[in-house]
Amino acid sequence: MLEAVKEYLRIDGDQDDKLLGRLISAAKEHLAGAGVKERVTSQYELAVVMLVTHWYENREQNQFGKISSAIEHGLQTLILQMKVGGSADQSSEVPAQGNTTEA
Repeated sequence: MLEAVKEYLRIDGDQDDKLLGRLISAAKEHLAGAGVKERVTSQYELAVVMLVTHWYENREQNQFGKISSAIEHGLQTLILQMKVGGSADQSSEVPAQGNTTEA
């Protein structure tokens, strides 16, 4: 997952790997809190990437605890689809592991 996030953000070096790893873990926890189990689908990966990108690019905390409305609709749609099993991908849940930064 770390490589997918770095590719999306166009990050070549490894100077932000620790931060990105923490953001990936937080995004997975956020999705779990929304009722979405970790799985291997393009929708789940996109949801994680969307959250990480938003948090990485908007590091100032002027709205602590809120997701901006710019990604809210798309993310909520993905979460709802994954919760009801509406993913077109062949879903396979990932067993719970510690906070890993690579998938």
